[in-house]
Order: sequence, then structure tokens, then C-alpha cells
Amino acid sequence: MLANMASSLIKHKKITTTVAKAKALRVYVEPLITKSKEKSTHNYRTVFAYLKDKEAVTELFTSVSDKVLNRPGGYTRILKVGNRAGDNADMAMIELVDFNEYFSGFGKDQQAGSKRTRRGKSKTATETAPKAEKSTAVAVAVEVPVAELVSETLDTAPVNEVENIVAEVAGDNLVDIDGIGPAFAERLNALGIFTFAELAALTEENIAELETKDSMTSPEEWNNWIEQAKARL
Repeated sequence: MLANMASSLIKHKKITTTVAKAKALRVYVEPLITKSKEKSTHNYRTVFAYLKDKEAVTELFTSVSDKVLNRPGGYTRILKVGNRAGDNADMAMIELVDFNEYFSGFGKDQQAGSKRTRRGKSKTATETAPKAEKSTAVAVAVEVPVAELVSETLDTAPVNEVENIVAEVAGDNLVDIDGIGPAFAERLNALGIFTFAELAALTEENIAELETKDSMTSPEEWNNWIEQAKARL
């Protein structure tokens, strides 16, 4: 189970599962990511012995290892996303830190945007700019992308509000679709489907590929789920 979850995490960069499984997966996958920094035959064979997935091993030793090359550890982040419908289990999203565009680089941006004065106080770029240029700075602030606004909210919000904000960013609850249970929702997450929009965008080729893995699901059920997802957009 951990090998399959680790392979899905490496391929899709984030998956949703229970909190207990996410914590166990972190202990399992982070040493493998550390080994991928040194590209040797021995490390390739060691990692493959754990993952048993050639595609995941290739992805790990190429794009993932290049991203985490300068990171000494802590490659994953666990974010709670609420309770699962049905058994009320604590759910969490585990992701690779360097592949999250909402969180990466905020500390550096804040340091670059502030300047320490002789008295030890910091002034932002807007405060230190001449009076004639303040109106321009305000106009630029209005055009900040939504992703940056979400990130700023996460950075300044109290701890008890961060989990609710992250739950909205992480994606829709696929269990709300009539006929999709928690177990099948986890399978869709492992395939990179987290939102209603991603479910509604499935093509006939995608459905045929999924049917080979789950013969119990009929094309009528797939079409029904896709129609429900489109109705929620």
C-alpha cells in the first residue's frame, strides 16, 4: 500500500488520504527522495526495490530530484482537509513542498520586499517609495493574481483558519457525487482527479482506461458521474 501511495505521490505531486496514512507515507517516501539526489546504479536499484514502479522511479530521479537538490529534508507537507463522509475519518492532503505554487517562495518574497532601517524597523516598498509613486503602487496591488491573494491569506490567517482555507484550495469533495464512495474517491485522487472540473473533463479514452482497472463500473455510471460534475461547475 505504501509503495503504491508513494508512486502516486511522486507522479502527481499530491494525493489525498487519511491523516494516519499520510504520516506513515511521509516516513516511507522521504528517505527515497534523499537517495534520488545521488544518481547512482545502487540508488536506482534500492529505490526500485521499494516502489516497484519504473515510471515513478524515473520521475523521482529526474524532475523531483532536480527540484529538491538544495533542500536538506522536509520534502513533504501534510495539510488536513476535514473529515470523510461516511466514517468521519480525518482526511489530509500530502504533497511535495517544492511543487506547490501557492506556498513556495513567500519567505524570500517578504524579505526582498522589506528594508531594515537603522532603528531595526522594516519598511515595505510602498512605504519607502516617494509620495508621487504611491498611487502606482496601489494600482499594481489591485492586479495581484488570485493565487498570490490566497497565499497571502494563508500566510497572515490565524492557525485555526488555515485548514479551512487549504481545504477550499485543495479541490472539491468528489464523495458529494452520487455513487462515488470514499474508496473510489481516493482512487480518482491517485489518478490526479481532485476537482469536479477534472472529473467533468474526462474523455472516452480516459474512461476506457479506467474501466480496464475497475471492471465493476459501467460506462453508464461514468457518464452519470461526469454529468453530475458538470452540473456542479
